[in-house]
Amino acid sequence: MSERSDIAYKVLTADQMRALEADAFEGAPIDLADGYIHLSTRDQLTETVDKHFTGQSDLWVAAIDLAALGDSVRWEESRGGALFPHIYGAMPLDVVIAYGELEREHDGTVKLPVAG
Repeated sequence: MSERSDIAYKVLTADQMRALEADAFEGAPIDLADGYIHLSTRDQLTETVDKHFTGQSDLWVAAIDLAALGDSVRWEESRGGALFPHIYGAMPLDVVIAYGELEREHDGTVKLPVAG
């Protein structure tokens, strides 16, 4: 199971990143269909990208301050029984602590965004 953290990550397309930068992100099509915004922990991020974003380019990763979202965050079981953070509601820009284009480390893991 994944350890709960105060920071989680959202993978966004370029259009979704522009929506977030404008004010808030309401969700990707899968988020809207499921009723919450899917996030991943640091340990889950690379697997999420590999499973759901293979072959896509122009992707971004946003680091989210979960504590700032309060009760709208729920940790729920998903892949293999692991707990994933989900946001029930919009994700406002002011909870994003860092973001950047999706890049990989030499070992293939997703590089985490760094605040400037």
